[in-house]
Amino acid sequence: MKAIVMREHGGPEVLKYMDAADPVARAGEIVVRVRACALNHLDLWVRRGLPGLAFPMPHIPGSDIAGEIASVGEGVKSVKPGQKVLLAPGVTCGKCLACLSGNDNKCREFTNLGYMIDGGCAEFVRCPEVNCLPYPENLSFEQAAAVPLVFQTAWHMLVARAQLQPGEQVLVLGAGSGVGSAAIQIAKFFGARVIATAGTDEKLARAKELGADEVINHHTQKIAAEVRRLTAKRGVDVVFEHVGTATWEDSFNSLAVGGRLVTCGSTTGFDAKVDLRFLFAKQLSLLGSYMGTKTELHTVLKLVAQGRLKPVVDKVMPLAECSAAHAYLEAGKQFGKVVLSV
Repeated sequence: MKAIVMREHGGPEVLKYMDAADPVARAGEIVVRVRACALNHLDLWVRRGLPGLAFPMPHIPGSDIAGEIASVGEGVKSVKPGQKVLLAPGVTCGKCLACLSGNDNKCREFTNLGYMIDGGCAEFVRCPEVNCLPYPENLSFEQAAAVPLVFQTAWHMLVARAQLQPGEQVLVLGAGSGVGSAAIQIAKFFGARVIATAGTDEKLARAKELGADEVINHHTQKIAAEVRRLTAKRGVDVVFEHVGTATWEDSFNSLAVGGRLVTCGSTTGFDAKVDLRFLFAKQLSLLGSYMGTKTELHTVLKLVAQGRLKPVVDKVMPLAECSAAHAYLEAGKQFGKVVLSV
């Protein structure tokens, strides 16, 4: 098969379009003919390398995958060759207490397709049968691939961790990102008032189209000051944070008394600081969130199939141009998802 293969960490140039061995389904596994694979910031981190983590090389990246079942391994009964399928990105042991209780994102062996195991930037990918999800027939392969990781992450952050309530006010950082565009829609689905940030007027206009009630240009406006103005000095109930140190102080200072800050990432840096006086005096909550459960992803897909949540695709590029797609995503030019067509 043709695949994007990296043999070392570095810039986009380490991603090579080349021949690779076809995967073979083992017992309980399936092989999918990939039709589309969406990129995430996770792909950038994998390509660059992470301190303390040794990625297996050569490595095929890509976590968000839509396609058709090519073959099935022994014991597979829920899907059959030729069936269209969307894959859950998270791969777990399936046997520990976390997995058995439905909290599979807390499995100690949790990984993602394209993270510590080969992913979907290829013509074929192998994964466990349990990762097969119902295909939303109202979407193209490219649209379907834009759903799993960001909508699952945003749902877990807002619903499971921050316990968002109808009528609350939410600040969504980075509206142009895949997870930011998903968060706006989910918050509006729950009847929240959404304030969204982005770095260009064009992205702010797109955020409004998705349902954002108010927008803030983080290049020309001070986020915390604008939040105070837009909320009559009260602050927001929930801050949806994934940017990191560049926005951390503003995010923290934007919270109302009893507010919750939930974070899933540190794109601009991880060494954030907290003034403990405000943390306890304002009775704030700082919540970490990682991916989401397969059950949550099934819920999201029902809403996607009903057209109540919609994937946002910025650009579709051929698999062979993966390195250019990485450079585009790294430059932060996109609004929504960059998808590779296979």
